Amino acid sequence: MFRSFSVFNYRVWFIGALVSNVGAWMQATALSWVVLTELTDNDAAAMGVTMALQFAPPLLLVSVTGWVADRFERRRLLMLTQSLLLLLGAAIGVLLLLGLMTLPLMYTFALALGVVAAFDNPARQAFVSDLVSRENASNAVALNAASFNGARMIGPAVAGIVIVAIGTGWVFLVNAVTFLAMIVALGLIRTDQLVPRASAPGAARLADGFRYVAGRPDLLVAFVMVFLLGAFGMNFPIFASTMALEFGQEADGYGLLSSILAIGSLAGALMAARRDRARIRMVILGTGLFAVAATVSAFMPTYWLYAATLMVTGFAVVTTLTTANGYVQTTTDPALRGRVLALYMAILMGGTPLGAPIVGWVAAEFGPRIAILVGAAAALVAFAIGFGWLLISGRLHRNESRRFALTIEETRPIAVVAPEEFSDEVAATTPIRLPDPARPGDVVERRRTSPDVARTDRRHARSR
Repeated sequence: MFRSFSVFNYRVWFIGALVSNVGAWMQATALSWVVLTELTDNDAAAMGVTMALQFAPPLLLVSVTGWVADRFERRRLLMLTQSLLLLLGAAIGVLLLLGLMTLPLMYTFALALGVVAAFDNPARQAFVSDLVSRENASNAVALNAASFNGARMIGPAVAGIVIVAIGTGWVFLVNAVTFLAMIVALGLIRTDQLVPRASAPGAARLADGFRYVAGRPDLLVAFVMVFLLGAFGMNFPIFASTMALEFGQEADGYGLLSSILAIGSLAGALMAARRDRARIRMVILGTGLFAVAATVSAFMPTYWLYAATLMVTGFAVVTTLTTANGYVQTTTDPALRGRVLALYMAILMGGTPLGAPIVGWVAAEFGPRIAILVGAAAALVAFAIGFGWLLISGRLHRNESRRFALTIEETRPIAVVAPEEFSDEVAATTPIRLPDPARPGDVVERRRTSPDVARTDRRHARSR
């Protein structure tokens, strides 16, 4: 589960990211609460606009940000973006303490945070693959998610206490200080131990990432599912804050809901870290579980019952997103990883400008429970798309050796050999998967030893 910690650079990165993520979650909690209770009179629609302004830039700037992540040194790029986020957080905190913050001004800061995050996110996601070897990339991504959600357990709860005790402005100042941990960590990283980055002959072509994804049906399906979940299902600041008010809670009660959600999220991330590789079937199953959990949570009659369902919701959403992120990282051409991850982050975060205002309006007009059901319906549609793709693509088929058993097959990264380089020796040493006669329904890996079999498999591989 923790094998990536054997790498010094990853250990340093993990510690810095954990501290910084705590501050980031504190700020996210305080930002939502300020808009909802201080700058407006419990206006969920205004909160939706604030979220839209933060998440629109990653979608609008996806081509540029992905190209930047592939073109420039990611460590220095991250030092720049983290420094800018520090300054923005400090500025918001000072204006709140001085009583000068207004809703239009907060909208401006939300947009500025979104622009910086648009460059920070793909570089940060791709940089994880620079820290560890390819076989540990999926594990490193999952541990990154564990850090993110471990901080989510602490940050919102601490933010709620600080807001009640001394005010929201101090939360933003604390967040500004935590960015120093990430900046120091980036400075301590040993650059000579970073994994060499693949060179891209077409690095200047911004559209390469789009063309690559367009040729990968599995990535297209994953991106559509992530978009639906991010646009309508993951508006937790709207859901949790409005539900907290419905149950008569203050800022500390809202912060506690976010922390309880993170308990399930952390469990999902650690479970993902145990898996040897990211599988697209887990993305599909995660969306289905999210739809069920969100539907149940919408009907909970008390604060604590609603909080309990959030753990399952958190587990489902992190299982989905962590697996999708790991799948993208480990199956994408390294030379295009930054651009593909930028597109992934744009799909994930860019759906919010579309979904958050709608969900916020639904919460304001019809109540938070109906808004939660809207998110559950979107997750159900995502599950149907993913499951339907499995059926149509032939990756879900009936196992004839067991009458009612289903076996899920999926694409995974393998060695790619050009036709002119495909020899009998290559075919003879390539593992194949064959039915296990001793255990019907299972498969075993064997190696080709017969030249005739090798030639037959070579022709089959060329035809595919």
